[in-house]
Amino acid sequence: MLSRITLRQLEYCLAASDYNSIAEAAARIHVSPSSVSAAIAHLESEFDAQLFVRHHAQGLSMTPLGEEVIKQVRGILDQTSSLYAIVSDAQSSIRGPLRVGCFTTLAAMVTPELCQGFARAHPQVQVTHVEDHQEGLIERLRKGQIDVAVTYDLQLPGADVAFEPLATLPPHVIVGETSPLAHQRVVALSDLSGYPMVLLDLPMSRDYFFGLFQAVQVEPLVAARSGSPDVVRSLVANGVGYSLVNVRPRMSHSLDGKRVVSLRLAGHHQPMCLGMAWIPAQRPRRVLEAFMQRCRTFISDEHVPGMVAPSHFMWNPGDEPSTGEAA
Repeated sequence: MLSRITLRQLEYCLAASDYNSIAEAAARIHVSPSSVSAAIAHLESEFDAQLFVRHHAQGLSMTPLGEEVIKQVRGILDQTSSLYAIVSDAQSSIRGPLRVGCFTTLAAMVTPELCQGFARAHPQVQVTHVEDHQEGLIERLRKGQIDVAVTYDLQLPGADVAFEPLATLPPHVIVGETSPLAHQRVVALSDLSGYPMVLLDLPMSRDYFFGLFQAVQVEPLVAARSGSPDVVRSLVANGVGYSLVNVRPRMSHSLDGKRVVSLRLAGHHQPMCLGMAWIPAQRPRRVLEAFMQRCRTFISDEHVPGMVAPSHFMWNPGDEPSTGEAA
């Protein structure tokens, strides 16, 4: 019977159980909802048993039998990865599945060049990438749902998770081109106290930004918040307020076409470190080692995929907040 079930179908069902939603699973693994739904229906037909309970407008839950089946499915997929690792080691080749997680605010810029470039260089590798916030990525690493995470050094947990820094991303300010601050090249946090702020509202990220203000005893005036960096940029571009960010895309416009101006932040502030997180207790496969080496090659202070290089935007101690042409 198992010969009529494909590994792909097992992967889709596992994703559905992880996210408790067909739509969410489909979005995370980049397939259509109908593909996930068909995989679930196929497994239930093959086993002649109900594995998932469908809740109208409230996603999925597992039946007791489904929970047992999914445990076995996870084991089968793990064993499949191990088989690829054995063959790759024996043949000194790069092949097999690779699951890459990426911090949600970085994914649109970093993931395509890293993952798709790696897949083109190694046609026998099947790359899957997912986006999540920091807590989600760490949880996925511990559950074995991803092999490595391209993320920040935000509140990393204990010794079970390793982190290798690759680039330093200092905070900076973005404003709309009609903002009174847009003509300045450098601003200080104290200059921002009277202006409304648009907060990138993600777990741990918000603590980081609030911590920058607390360090200089300034209280931000939060006027709007969003967990989407694109929404934050659009709100800023439309004059809702300024925002603090660490990522500087190569484009200078929001998605609605309005211009965003980037300003250096005066003073010395804790940067975010961009790098790789993984579980060292899990023996790295050759494909993972190769991908991590690609990350070391493609991410540094001199170059980050999809971004203005951090070294081009670091504050110089000789700079002072002043009137002048915006950078």
